[in-house]
Amino acid sequence: MQLAAAQLASHLQQGLRPLYTLHGDEPLLVQEAADAIRAAARERGHTERSVHTVAGAHFDWGAVLAAGSSLSLFADKQIVEVRIPSGKPGKEGSAALQQLAAGAATDEATLTLVLLPRLDKPTRSGAWFAALEGAGVTVQIDPVERAALPQWIARRLAAQGQRVQAGEAGARTLAFFADRVEGNLLAAHQEISKLGLLHPAGELSQEQIEAAVLNVARYDAFKLSEAILGGQRARVQRMLDGLRAEGEAEVRVHWALAEEIRALKRVKDAVAEGRPLPVALREQRIWGLRERLFERVLPRLGELQLANLLHAAHQVDGIVKGLRHPGWPQEPWQALHRLAQSLCGACGEVMPRR
Repeated sequence: MQLAAAQLASHLQQGLRPLYTLHGDEPLLVQEAADAIRAAARERGHTERSVHTVAGAHFDWGAVLAAGSSLSLFADKQIVEVRIPSGKPGKEGSAALQQLAAGAATDEATLTLVLLPRLDKPTRSGAWFAALEGAGVTVQIDPVERAALPQWIARRLAAQGQRVQAGEAGARTLAFFADRVEGNLLAAHQEISKLGLLHPAGELSQEQIEAAVLNVARYDAFKLSEAILGGQRARVQRMLDGLRAEGEAEVRVHWALAEEIRALKRVKDAVAEGRPLPVALREQRIWGLRERLFERVLPRLGELQLANLLHAAHQVDGIVKGLRHPGWPQEPWQALHRLAQSLCGACGEVMPRR
């Protein structure tokens, strides 16, 4: 049974299944979902808990299988927690997980909780994951995208009895907050909790939030493309400055930018050859938010425009490796800024800046 993360709370109020599998790369949200399951289990008498972390090929899966029958004298029910940080249980682990799933329905004394990182589609199609899904509940924990972050912050503030001012002023305040915590949801949670300690329930002013919220944003070079494809010039500038401050390698940032341009060109060429756009996007392994952005940007990007961007990417490749090119800044980060803003401008002609 698949369950959306937003449905978990109402599901737990209705009753417990014997087996839960959480998979995702957002530590805060995975932790909160796991805590909710544990709390519901404790309310129903699962007072004992054992934790097994799969580390390496020599992990003892027999201990996990035996855990269900090893209740102490002081507990009637227990939680058996299996953490697989790599997301790859291996051959022995795959068999053990399928055995756990098969026995879950008949073991009323044990609730099994399996914690995994974000899984790709082939892994989710494997026999062991299918067994877990068939015997219990699987919940995919997705990250909070930048566009959804202001409302996420607003909901968290509301949960502790606080709110920003209404209207455009409040939207600006939430946007400021989101800029300060982008890419670092755990720190965002901590900053929200700090506001709850500093100020009473009620409306928070922009000045109070600006004074309290630290700049704890963390940026990913591969998230940069989403801002560029969205034509978000200010966010692109902020992300590049943040990546530089964090010590990110210029070569890695350039690769992310150049690969985005190459991907646009490959999809554009495939469509010109007669492939339907959805097929061309799947062939290039482009999906989710990037797929939607590609669909909006590509129809208005011309061949010459893409050729010029590819040539610019080639020149910047030389600059980040120490070469000089007339007409380009010789400082690598300045050249990266110019390349990113050139691509952002091309995409911004299609999509308004946010």
